[in-house]
Amino acid sequence: MLNLLSAIAGAVLILVVLWEAFETIVLPRRVTRQVRLTRYFYRFSWLAWSALVCLRKGRKRQDALFSFYGPLSLLLLMACWAAALVLGFGMVHYGTNSQFSGTLLPNRFGNDLYMSGTTFFTLGLGDITPATALARAITVLEAGIGFGFLALLIGYLPVMYQSFSRREVTISLLDARAGTPPTAFELLRRHAEPGGLDALTQVFHDWERWAADLMESHLSYPVLAYFRSQHDNQSWLGSLTAILDSCALAMVGLEGMCQYQARMTFAIARHAMVDLSQVFSATPGSQVPPTRLSPEELAEMRQRLQEIGLRLNDGAAAGAKLEELRRLYEPFAASLADYLKLELPPWIKRDPAKDNWQTTAWRPAPTEACAAKVPEHHF
Repeated sequence: MLNLLSAIAGAVLILVVLWEAFETIVLPRRVTRQVRLTRYFYRFSWLAWSALVCLRKGRKRQDALFSFYGPLSLLLLMACWAAALVLGFGMVHYGTNSQFSGTLLPNRFGNDLYMSGTTFFTLGLGDITPATALARAITVLEAGIGFGFLALLIGYLPVMYQSFSRREVTISLLDARAGTPPTAFELLRRHAEPGGLDALTQVFHDWERWAADLMESHLSYPVLAYFRSQHDNQSWLGSLTAILDSCALAMVGLEGMCQYQARMTFAIARHAMVDLSQVFSATPGSQVPPTRLSPEELAEMRQRLQEIGLRLNDGAAAGAKLEELRRLYEPFAASLADYLKLELPPWIKRDPAKDNWQTTAWRPAPTEACAAKVPEHHF
């Protein structure tokens, strides 16, 4: 009876792990089932990792440690899958009373586990070999699964990093256009010159495609959301929020701006934000974060934009519409930021920090030649 239960438990463990790997790596859509080993793995490991990191002082140190979690968790998950499969086949060998020639260990389950490990990783040492037909069949099955499983994992990593690279390229391009971190005010201010609003319309078009690609890749591979950007003052969530802020201002009424493109970009960007908050069970609040944009800051932003030739609609109707648009995405952005330990950008950047392209490790300020070429009102 004990042997039969061992064989059944081992077979169930193998099937569960293979199905988890299929849903995580192969299935190109979001899995809505709540009871998943992979979901529990990331939920509890992220809570433990973030709790340990938050014990360290300093935002830069914390962000550096957070950046390790994505790649490390992916490798650890693969190692757990492999260990579970080796254990499962070892339990099947034990439950079916597999006989081996050349046994090395005095414990029978130890020999079963050793045989399973050498077979799964296709070592082919030959110090233990199956002696019965059933043991040979199980060994051949495990060798095939192990070979295919390892090949699948090897092919999975390049796909992950290609998606990460596509995400980061567009985020890096936003640095000179919207500041670091990107803000809605800076994005509008830096497109205030003649022809700038046409360029801004193209920016919104590019970010419409970026948001669609983000939703497709991060719903298929949610672990990508844990991958930090190369710079600690940039993030995919912060950039997405800044674009939504800018689209909301354009939709309220920005004189000379194509509102159609702003609406299309807002729709797909908000879709990505909401779907990703559901993936991570980041429940949003019912109100917009009060600290991001106060009425005084909104009035200041309108005045400063008007001074450089950009006029935003004002009045009670415009304010109510902006508040309504903010409620559509800001609670989701705040919940994701709280879960992923990321900072949301402000609407107006107050600190005098330079953009990333303006600084180096040797010279924190732009050179005189560079400063002469870039108009002060533009950057």
